[in-house]
Amino acid sequence: MRLSQLKDAGRTPALPLTLELADAAGPGNLQVLSLLRVLPGQRYVGAAVWRGRPVLAKLLVGSKAARHFQRERDGVRLLAEQGLTTPLLLAEGLQDGEGGWLLFEFLEGAQSLAQAWASVEHLPPLADEQTQVLGEALAAVAQMHAKGLWQEDLHLDNLLRLGGQLYLIDGAGICVEDAGKPLSRPRVLQNLGVFFAQLPKAFEPYTEELLVQYLMANGEHALPLEALQKQIDKVRSWRLKDLLSKVGRECSLFSVSRGAFGLRAMRREEEPAMLALLADADTQLMQGTLYKTGGAATVGRVELQGRTLLVKRYNIKGLMHWFKRFWRPSRAWHSWVEGNRLTFLGIATPKPLAVLEKRFLWLRSTAYLVTGHLAGPDLMRRFEPHIDTGAVPEQELLALDQLFAKLIGERISHGDLKGYNLFWHEQRWALIDLDGVCQHSSASSFAPAYARDRARFLRNWPVGSALHQLLDARLPKSAS
Repeated sequence: MRLSQLKDAGRTPALPLTLELADAAGPGNLQVLSLLRVLPGQRYVGAAVWRGRPVLAKLLVGSKAARHFQRERDGVRLLAEQGLTTPLLLAEGLQDGEGGWLLFEFLEGAQSLAQAWASVEHLPPLADEQTQVLGEALAAVAQMHAKGLWQEDLHLDNLLRLGGQLYLIDGAGICVEDAGKPLSRPRVLQNLGVFFAQLPKAFEPYTEELLVQYLMANGEHALPLEALQKQIDKVRSWRLKDLLSKVGRECSLFSVSRGAFGLRAMRREEEPAMLALLADADTQLMQGTLYKTGGAATVGRVELQGRTLLVKRYNIKGLMHWFKRFWRPSRAWHSWVEGNRLTFLGIATPKPLAVLEKRFLWLRSTAYLVTGHLAGPDLMRRFEPHIDTGAVPEQELLALDQLFAKLIGERISHGDLKGYNLFWHEQRWALIDLDGVCQHSSASSFAPAYARDRARFLRNWPVGSALHQLLDARLPKSAS
């Protein structure tokens, strides 16, 4: 295959594939064995063999190939010139009408810090294992900043660990202010804001403690915590907006197809399983364990490839109901968006996996939502033994405090906060039924919505009961 043909190969070209490339040493075949990252029609990164040697190949095609090639090569050179550890560039080339390529030494057995983080993320915030991973990352970032460089696309996947050594990768994201001289304080704060904004919000109280790991490697500037927090909030807000713009379009995170007869969106890593499920969702639902049938929604537990999932079908009850629903986004779509929002914000909810809207000439009808399944009890069942005594375990009350604090902090109202819509899962209260969830843009619109949520929550129990009185005294009276 010619390099230029990759432009039309889509997201999953047939592998292995052989490309004929040439560098200063003459022509040679590159055999691509697997792909690690793909931006269809523009960039293909994968493990390959070049002249009998394993390499990491970055293949750049399309109209932007020359620009992407230049950025990648310049970034790699900057890292090397400043003495920072990065994989060795073995060969490079750029041909008009074909594209560009950069071949790096292959770090066999290397683990990204993102992989290391995934193995410890479930631990309580700032456990020793987490501090180890984040400390390594911050030390590497500090070393870059001390040399006048920063990684524009700063995330843990761009740091590889091998044999006690940390390698910086992705030269395309490397930027320079004044090579060899420490980065200015505004730029340091901006870049650290990108780093900390990617951590779960539960780590926010530990920002100052983590910052020490950075300052131990680069103490050039005093870094005011308040200024850093402003940058973190700014980046986190942008990242949420960016994520919500992606849940409805084709990208690396989501597989989306839309047309006159349907809209289907799913997490890309779940695509094979979700395609099989949504192809015959009604049958799968009817063969599962039904929790709710008829009316506005049918809800059931489905077993799929050894996993337990929840499928919710939003029904059209009749012609008048259809007239009310066909012209606006379905409740399934709203729940899909809000489920992704809550997940991003660290508010527990079943993981949203896929959504399907059936349409006829763009007019919406039945819709389906697929999420993870919560096996734990709902709050009504969990609190039932304590209605008269109010002797709820303190751990569960603290988890409830934390949930309300997060909802207030993010200005999120649920819309139907009855006890059946909260489940005890992994030592947290998780929200379900997200049809009415809303993140408010102002305190004035959130305040009455919060008051309604609080009142609805307390109506789960008799006013004179010990449990009602306990929760009424404990939960914040207002959203301020």
